[in-house]
Amino acid sequence: QVQLVESGGGLVLAGGSLRISCAASGMFFTFNTMGWYRQAPGKQRELVAGISRGDNTNYADSVKGRFTISRGNAKNTVYLQMNSLKPEDTAVYYCNAGRGSAVYWGQGTQVTVSS
Repeated sequence: QVQLVESGGGLVLAGGSLRISCAASGMFFTFNTMGWYRQAPGKQRELVAGISRGDNTNYADSVKGRFTISRGNAKNTVYLQMNSLKPEDTAVYYCNAGRGSAVYWGQGTQVTVSS
């Protein structure tokens, strides 16, 4: 059974940095796409950043220039380096991975940015 496990969330002051990670297990294939979504209280889940198997990346406008997504050497791990964090970045961050029509989600990790 495919599992995505996030780690690295926490509390950080505005302007600070945090790196969150996602490790996938339970499969014998490489995901075509991996990414990070976030959901703040009372808001819809939104795409933060995505990365393809060929390492092409895309970002939400709100995080461009501040966040960087990358994949590990194993290709089924994904990281999100978050710099210059703002209180509005506070949310539960979810790891997402896809292959064909199959989409997988992690349980989420809380990121809280205090002012």
